[in-house]
Amino acid sequence: MNIASGKPNTVVEVAQQFAFYGLASNLIMYLTDVLDQPLAAAAKNVNTWLGISLVFPVLGAFLADSYFGRFKTIVFSITIYFLGMVLLTLSVSVIPSQSRRAVFFVALYILSVAQGAQQPCLQTFAADQFDENTPEEIKVKSSFFNWWYLGFGFGATSATLGVVYLQDNVGWGLGFGILAGVLVVSLVSFLVGTKRYRKQRRPGSPLTTVAQVLVAAARKCHVTKTLNCESVYYGDDKGEALLQGQSQPQVLARTNQLRCLDKATVIDELDASTNPRNPWRLCSLNQVEEVKLVLRLIPLWLSFLMFGVVQAQLHTFFTKQSSTTIRSIGPHFQVPAASLPGLVGIANIFAILIYDRFFVPIAQKYTGHPSGITVLQRIGTGLVLSILLMVVSALVEAKRLNIAKDYNLIDEPQAIIPMRVWWLLPQYLILGLAYAFVMVGLQELFYGQMPEQMRSMGAAASMSVIGVGSFISNWIISVLELITSRNGDKWLGDNINRAHLDYFYWVLAVLSTLNFCVYVLIANAFVYKKVEREDKVKTELSCANYNDGEI
Repeated sequence: MNIASGKPNTVVEVAQQFAFYGLASNLIMYLTDVLDQPLAAAAKNVNTWLGISLVFPVLGAFLADSYFGRFKTIVFSITIYFLGMVLLTLSVSVIPSQSRRAVFFVALYILSVAQGAQQPCLQTFAADQFDENTPEEIKVKSSFFNWWYLGFGFGATSATLGVVYLQDNVGWGLGFGILAGVLVVSLVSFLVGTKRYRKQRRPGSPLTTVAQVLVAAARKCHVTKTLNCESVYYGDDKGEALLQGQSQPQVLARTNQLRCLDKATVIDELDASTNPRNPWRLCSLNQVEEVKLVLRLIPLWLSFLMFGVVQAQLHTFFTKQSSTTIRSIGPHFQVPAASLPGLVGIANIFAILIYDRFFVPIAQKYTGHPSGITVLQRIGTGLVLSILLMVVSALVEAKRLNIAKDYNLIDEPQAIIPMRVWWLLPQYLILGLAYAFVMVGLQELFYGQMPEQMRSMGAAASMSVIGVGSFISNWIISVLELITSRNGDKWLGDNINRAHLDYFYWVLAVLSTLNFCVYVLIANAFVYKKVEREDKVKTELSCANYNDGEI
């Protein structure tokens, strides 16, 4: 990897996370304290914004992979991000109060668009700087995702600890203005390394390949020809199934899953007499295996969504909980409630360092796996931690409510409960550990298991877990509000001391447990991608049939 070309990418990632979390961490406090929104409504608004910001990358990745390229998309999105942050700064400072709310939300969703265009491309573009045909660089690529998230954690943590304090104690305009300034620095830093970057060619719309395979397989659904090396189409001499720019030809090994799609590779009489081939009737073996990769990841993606629901509580109810506790350190300093998510970043940083430098080398000796444990085992560990997180959060919230009752503060939602904020420390630290296992694992999984030309979309898919989880969290909140309001005892009412946030956490704990059971079943059946040399695959396929000899 060209180290010099990697540094600007890291700077941009740190700056982007600094800006994103400098806004997201304190957003619920701005909505409730400045715009006077009810707690449940503010939580839904935060979740909606986070959801759009983290789901929109799927579209951004598609446009980058298909039309614009990752480099141009990153430059464009950072520019839009900066302009949106400037508008947000103006909305909380110089814009007249009667127009402030509307301008604020317009700026907020401009940032969502920029986030969506930039985030999936940035990490993929950085990973593209590795030469996959060099054994040394392949070996360190797994560590790359750990160190990338180290920068991620540093940017997010520094924002929640520093910028949030300025927002609460100096002014919202200054806090957002600093975020805009950091984005300018990141743009300049990225452009400085332009000539040194390794840039992949745009392969065209990856969804076209998916559609072609599905259509070709459907058109040959009645084919019963034996699958052997004479009847299978491997691609033409130009290696059309390969990622443009690859220095050595590679194809995917054939798998026995989703065998109905293999019919798209069978050369029948019509195909043999057609020149050039019709891509909607005949697809290469590599194309079919790429589509299988995508389809195999869909059930896994669905099983990750519950983690997104759990993570959505960080910037909503966790922050409101901490705002009611004693947060003073010494006689003159008080920790802002929205700075507590910085503990997640700190835990995340230390967890990644320990995992990469200590756990992986030890695990390698026992498992023989290059990463110590498989990526699905890593993610599964994080999902277990997310269940523990909800259990601990429910117990801590129950204690906070009991203290409020003991001191007759039930009907004083603005009162400070005589309970130290450090009681909430375990739930922040557990979330940091879970994040280090799940999110780093997701990035590695979707980058490694997606077809090369769809890697930006893979990165977007991993991030969309949090986005879709935020929308699901909104749905759960709405359902619980509807059910509990019938009994006149809202679990998530505006008065957090009369609410039953602990019950809500128990519901998430149960749902997370059920989700983990489903995840185990899906993970056990998952088949990892296997790449082989083209000539080796053809040799191994020499007149080979499936177990039953037909497809």
